[in-house]
Amino acid sequence: MNKDIYLDFSCDYTQGAHPIILEKLAETNMEPQTGYGYDSYCKSAEEKILKACAAPEGEVYFLAGGTQANAVVIDALLASYQGVLCADSGHISVHEAGAIESNGHKVLALPHENGKISAAEVEAAAESYHEDGNRDHMVMPGMVYISQPTEYGTLYSLNELSAISEVCRKYRMYLYVDGARLAYALASPENYVTLQDLARLCDIFYIGGTKCGALLGEAVVIPHKGLIPHFFSIIKQHGALLAKGRVLGIQFDVLFEDELYLHIGEAAVSYAHRIQDALINAGLSVPFLSPTNQVFVTLEDSLKERLEKNIGFSFWEKPDVNHTTVRLATSWATGEDAVEEFERLINT
Repeated sequence: MNKDIYLDFSCDYTQGAHPIILEKLAETNMEPQTGYGYDSYCKSAEEKILKACAAPEGEVYFLAGGTQANAVVIDALLASYQGVLCADSGHISVHEAGAIESNGHKVLALPHENGKISAAEVEAAAESYHEDGNRDHMVMPGMVYISQPTEYGTLYSLNELSAISEVCRKYRMYLYVDGARLAYALASPENYVTLQDLARLCDIFYIGGTKCGALLGEAVVIPHKGLIPHFFSIIKQHGALLAKGRVLGIQFDVLFEDELYLHIGEAAVSYAHRIQDALINAGLSVPFLSPTNQVFVTLEDSLKERLEKNIGFSFWEKPDVNHTTVRLATSWATGEDAVEEFERLINT
C-alpha cells in the first residue's frame, strides 16, 4: 500500500462545517444579537424546524452537543426515582461516560438486535416493574431512549417506532429519540420515518447538527409546548446554556433553509453503500448491512494492521482473539475521490 495515501473514515465529524454555514457565520459576525438563544436567528431556525416537523405549537432549544442534550433532557423529564430504558448498545449506556447516572438516573439496558430494541421488550420491562411486589424498592422505568439511526447505523421502521410509542403511552413513559445522525436516516432510501412522524410519535427528540454539517450543535424539539416547565432554567443549571446562542441558531437556520438538512446526508449514504459493497466484493465479513452512513466489517487482525496504514476506521469490538470488528463512517463532506481510492485500496 502507498504510505502517502490516508483516507479518514474514522467518524462523521472530522471536518468542520458546510461552506454555506461558514459563509453565513462570517456574514453575520459583526451583527449585534441578543444572547442565550433569544436572537433573531434562533427564532427563525425554530420556526423553520417546527414547520418541517408540522408542530407549530412546539418548542426548540439549541444545545452544543449530543451528550449534553441527552443528559439535560433525561434529567429534566425523569423523577428522582426513575430510570431510562435503552438498548445495551445505546449511546447513553456505553459512550457517555455515565453522564446519565451522574445526574442520578439509572440506565436500564435491554438486549438489542443490531442496535434496535422492540416494543415487546419495552413492554416486558415495564410490566415486570409494575407486577413486582417489591417495585417500591426498585428504579421505575420512566422513559424509553432510542437513536435514529442506531449505533449500528440501522433504522427503526415506522411500524416499529409506532409500536414503541404505543407502549410508552400505555405505561406513561416518555419516548425520547436521539437524532445525532438523523440527517443520514432521513437521506436513506430505506427510511420511511419523517420529521413529522417523530413529532407525532415522540415526546421529545433532537435533530443532530454536529455530525450532520454544523460546526457544533443539536436542536432539541419538544412537539408540545410546556412539556418541560422552565426548561431554559434547567439548561442553565446544567451549564449547557450557550451565551452566544446565535452560533447555534445561524447554523440550524441555514440547515433548514431550502430543505438542506433533508438532503445533506444523501451523498454520505450513497458512498457508504459503495464502501459496503466493496468490502463484500472483496470477500470480507460484513456482519450486517447498514442502510445509513456507518459500515461495519470484521477483519483478521493482520489485515486490520495492514489496512489501517492507509484507512482510518474506529474500533467496534473483538469477536474473538484473531479478529476485530471496525466501523467506517462517511459524512456530508465525504468526496467521490476518497471513495474511489478506498475501492482501489481494498482490492489490492
